[in-house]
Amino acid sequence: MSASPSAPFPASSSDATAPSDLDALRAEAFAWARRPRRFGTWYVTEHMVRAMRAYGWTIVVGAIGQPILYLLGLAVGLAALIQVPIVDHGVAVSYLMFVAPALLATATISVASEEMTYPVLAGFKWRRYFYGFSASPLSSPQIAAGVIAGATARMVVAAVAYYLIVWLLPFGAVPHPGTGWLAILAGVLAGLAFGVPLLAYAGSIEDDRGQFALVQRFVFMPMFLFSGTFYPLDTLPVWLQWIGWVSPLWHGAELGRVATYGAAVPPWMIAVHIGYLVALVVVGAVWARRVFVERLAK
Repeated sequence: MSASPSAPFPASSSDATAPSDLDALRAEAFAWARRPRRFGTWYVTEHMVRAMRAYGWTIVVGAIGQPILYLLGLAVGLAALIQVPIVDHGVAVSYLMFVAPALLATATISVASEEMTYPVLAGFKWRRYFYGFSASPLSSPQIAAGVIAGATARMVVAAVAYYLIVWLLPFGAVPHPGTGWLAILAGVLAGLAFGVPLLAYAGSIEDDRGQFALVQRFVFMPMFLFSGTFYPLDTLPVWLQWIGWVSPLWHGAELGRVATYGAAVPPWMIAVHIGYLVALVVVGAVWARRVFVERLAK
């Protein structure tokens, strides 16, 4: 007798084991994803640092050549014309000694303006590698944190190179080397205070219409010129001093001057400098996290 057409087909062995196979594959996938999920920030950091190899010579030349040119220009050129010592917070120092900490902070802020603008827009719009990261077990906050950490690594290189040059070469710009190295930390903190909010802004941009050029001309350049970089801030009219007060560069330079030659800044003012820079980093990080989460969810 033939089988009835309505009789069900016998279950194959593959069908019988399918649920267990799926469970095994799922468990294996979770196991493989656990490590990237745990160390996702550092995977993104590694990518950002490796990507810098494409312009590695630019980084090296900028980290070494820029401070030498600036310092030679100031030590041999402008400082030769300024014979009167600069009196900064009750301490008489040479002109080069005064500007060196500010130039170190400027170097880290310049790195932040490079690494947290066009590379961020490239990750979202041109090369879109942030979306590739997001399709993996990496989370959006980890991607944002990895970009910040990658830029910080380059800032550290620039700050260390700058400090070693002003310390080791016969410029005499670091009379207190025991504490002078803290200027590196002050410079990196100033770079983060400027760069992390800029990262969040860059992540919110849909199209490049010259916004970054405007930031350079109307934010970075006034900050560089009017933040007590080349002269004490209190020599400016009061109506211009506010630029320095809100500038991460001035706060970072002041901390660097305390570290390198012991500028007599009151302890409460040191706390204000550090607190202001940290507040900018925290606000920028929260903003950047929100931008990355919202944009990568589209």
